[in-house]
Amino acid sequence: MASIFTKIVKGEIPAYKIAEDENFLAFLDVFPLAKGHVLVIPKQEIDSIFDLSDESYTNLWLFAKKTAKALKRVMPCKRVGIAVIGLEVPHAHIHLIPLQNVEDINFSKPKLKVEDAEMKGIAENIKEKF
Repeated sequence: MASIFTKIVKGEIPAYKIAEDENFLAFLDVFPLAKGHVLVIPKQEIDSIFDLSDESYTNLWLFAKKTAKALKRVMPCKRVGIAVIGLEVPHAHIHLIPLQNVEDINFSKPKLKVEDAEMKGIAENIKEKF
């Protein structure tokens, strides 16, 4: 069965897309730890990031780097934090999270509820800086 991320790639589930090319996709997390929390995925459905080919692995990180730079230009933060956990969705992905302090990347804290209009605005602003 296709992962929720594969369904997003195929357009079966809507997403607040930030950037996309033939191999990768970046979009806002709908259950964010902080406003502007982005997920970066390979379009190819692979469960673990370490199962990607060396080329895909490297290119995923380069795509994430470009996304993080655009994110930093838009969201006020001290840093953009990075997390690869891999337990939530069986599809390799990188979390990019705007950070003011270390607690902003604590995955056990409650997720934010951000209104649709604000999510669309954040996505558009980051997309413009990509």
